[in-house]
Amino acid sequence: MSTVFKHQYDTSHLQGANATYVEWLYEQYLAEPGSVPPEWRQYFSTLAAPTAEVPHGPIVQAVAERTRRSASAPAAAPAAAEGAPVMEKQAAVSRLIQVYSLRGHQIADLDPLGMWERPAPAVLSFDFLGLDESDLQREFSTGGLAGRGHTRMKLQDILALLKQIYCGKLAAEFAHISRARERLWLREQFEACRVHWTFAKDEQKTILDSLTRAEGIERYLNTRFVGQKRFSLEGSETLIPALDDLIQRAGDAGVQELIFGMAHRGRLNVLVNVLGKSPSDLFSEFEGAYDLARLKGSGDVKYHKGYSADVRTPGRNVHIALAFNPSHLEIVNPLVEGSVRARQDRRGDSLGEQVLPVLIHGDAAFAGQGVVAETFQLSQTRAFYTGGTVHLVINNQIGFTTSDPHDSRSTTYCSDIAKMIEAPVFHVNGDDPEAAVAAVRLALRYRQVFHKDVVIDLVSYRRLGHNEADEPAATQPTMYNAIREHPSTRSLYARKLIGDGVMTQADADKMADDYRTALDEGRNPNQAALGMIGNQYTVDWSRYTQATLNDSVSTGLPEAELQRLAGIINTVPPAHKLHARVQRIMEDRRRMAAGELRCDWGFAETLAYASLLAANFHVRLVGQDSRRGTFFHRHAALIDQTTGDTYTPLAHVATDPGAFMVADSLLSEEAVLGFEYGYSTTSPDTLVIWEGQFGDFVNGAQVVIDQFISSGEAKWGRLSG
Repeated sequence: MSTVFKHQYDTSHLQGANATYVEWLYEQYLAEPGSVPPEWRQYFSTLAAPTAEVPHGPIVQAVAERTRRSASAPAAAPAAAEGAPVMEKQAAVSRLIQVYSLRGHQIADLDPLGMWERPAPAVLSFDFLGLDESDLQREFSTGGLAGRGHTRMKLQDILALLKQIYCGKLAAEFAHISRARERLWLREQFEACRVHWTFAKDEQKTILDSLTRAEGIERYLNTRFVGQKRFSLEGSETLIPALDDLIQRAGDAGVQELIFGMAHRGRLNVLVNVLGKSPSDLFSEFEGAYDLARLKGSGDVKYHKGYSADVRTPGRNVHIALAFNPSHLEIVNPLVEGSVRARQDRRGDSLGEQVLPVLIHGDAAFAGQGVVAETFQLSQTRAFYTGGTVHLVINNQIGFTTSDPHDSRSTTYCSDIAKMIEAPVFHVNGDDPEAAVAAVRLALRYRQVFHKDVVIDLVSYRRLGHNEADEPAATQPTMYNAIREHPSTRSLYARKLIGDGVMTQADADKMADDYRTALDEGRNPNQAALGMIGNQYTVDWSRYTQATLNDSVSTGLPEAELQRLAGIINTVPPAHKLHARVQRIMEDRRRMAAGELRCDWGFAETLAYASLLAANFHVRLVGQDSRRGTFFHRHAALIDQTTGDTYTPLAHVATDPGAFMVADSLLSEEAVLGFEYGYSTTSPDTLVIWEGQFGDFVNGAQVVIDQFISSGEAKWGRLSG
């Protein structure tokens, strides 16, 4: 390394051929200056200060300048040239490390059935990188790989470590993330996870217990209620230990509420084994025996219904809600986000640290339904921000009957849609529950640090048909031949723990027998499930359920109060320069308040909102051009023509500055209306208004209207504020 800077033009490592290696070293330097050799540390310290997000400008410029100057430099001195091959090989090894971190997922062991055909990318080959078999026994710098600093290892050991980290049953995608700080954090955390994380015996027994419950409820229902639809989780049982761990870790991290949204696949399993629903109540529903005193409206099938409960965690009791959802699969996504935002607003949780949205998807629906992309696009906008969502995809590789991915999507992975917002993706082999739990822990940490969405792609299979009456082998004989011969995840994991001496076969059998006994007795053995306790943020809807259509309500206000409110909403700070047309509208409103002009719609509407705010209600108004109003009539937000600053008169009516929210939404109907409906179901003291730009735009949100707004009380027993 000492010759690199001595002969700076002819022998410098700073040349275009090694740009990838130098840029990689620079990223290591930015993350931890002590992780690079002293010569490089000295050089990087002379560069201009980097930006916060993509700190590659200085080093890229330096490499380009060195390359340009070397074109006319004198020939290299013989002594310096001798070191060049060594440096080139080190650069090739560094590129190898970088390429594995970015593309190792393409050869990872992710398919439990072993049916994926995935040729290794050429960029992962030795030839492509300028290495050969003779280099395997040579030592090279590890460049900080897996927190090892710049220690030296044989190339064959470096390669084995790379495959252990990036090509096992847990893989990661974060190359698409443009922010260097996030990308480096993910890489460091992922490498540490794969090399250093181990599970204690008690943790392993807890995972097996979750798997036992997940498998046990499905087998019990299959034998007791033969042929009835339940949309089994069999083949993807690892979801249950993953969710159990997510709740426990979230509670320990300060989260106080988790709001779940999912379709019907595995829903009954989640209700009983995660939220603690009484098995006897579930069995009564299968038998058609409902408590008529509690049943209101038409209802819906058991695998569409929602549920709420409290769960004990090391940090605190955490409230869990599973949102109701029809057969429209992903339509629940924006409703969950809206419900979460309402709960965060109620708590003053502006960063989203106390309320966590968790969305559970199917692979085909996640890739194929537009509301997924619309909801992703909401995630970092101001009016719809919830601090990041944890997404788990139950990837059973088949959708309904389409197992060939070329027919179900145009992307490599079902999760690729998440890259549109640069969400990191963790791919997990569903037969490795420890890998799934590790992925959940990483995902939660990322979400809590960066407040952004993160996706876990749980690659598994579907042991039965789409429903229990379906015969999938008719269209997918090869896949189902493999499934019939494949042991369950619970069997494989129990076998591992017995082989490792964690427990005996008798212990594993007793765990399964105890769970079946609990089901026979109609009780739930999940000690963490506490039922519905509630807290100071629990919403009381009783005043709405007791109301009738015959109730009369006085909506008038004294003229003096209207004049007081008009004075607030018609006042603009003197230094706030308005557009000439808006200035004229505000002047006309002052004349309307004085009785000199007839009131127009915009003034009357704004005055009505002011009256609600003065009575301690909240108002939330969202649409594609709602601040000014589509027809230039509202102007609830006034824009300074010089500075671009915003003044919102209605925000000055109530004592709570957050009582009024008006926002321009993205050009979405389905997701935005779903979000607003979800908000309204959790916030009875808020007038929630969604404004379509034109009447026919609402057709794009028809599912929300049909399945929720028009039937929420009848089907789901839910009211809307």
